Amino acid sequence: MNSVATNQSGRKLNVLLWVLQILLAMLFLFAGVMKFVMPVAEMTKQIALPGWFLHFIGAAEIFGAIGLVLPWILRIRTGLTPLAAAGLVVIMIGATVLNLQIGQRGGALTTVVIGLLLVLVAYNRRRMAPHIHPSSGASL
Repeated sequence: MNSVATNQSGRKLNVLLWVLQILLAMLFLFAGVMKFVMPVAEMTKQIALPGWFLHFIGAAEIFGAIGLVLPWILRIRTGLTPLAAAGLVVIMIGATVLNLQIGQRGGALTTVVIGLLLVLVAYNRRRMAPHIHPSSGASL
């Protein structure tokens, strides 16, 4: 069976996914770093979350951003990219719930759109990842 990226539409999809992955990685890298740079008191003005939890989410966002691009750039363990995207979807679900709790519908809509873009990346990168059979001894 041919790879998804061997025909013209597959190449266009690959370019679209790269653009999305880079933009999403920059977004999550910025958001994650800001959770370490901003004072906890400033971050918890609208909704009370413990500082350790905000730092945990920040670290998860930074690692997720790295996971969105690094495996495909290095072509090592490319199956980690869809997992990173799926992990970030979980964070976006939590962010959507929190936005709705504090009455920020615009923020909730934004997090839903970002989550859907992550689902698109996770689904298509999972389809494009090289599938290695367990009998070959290699793993993703």
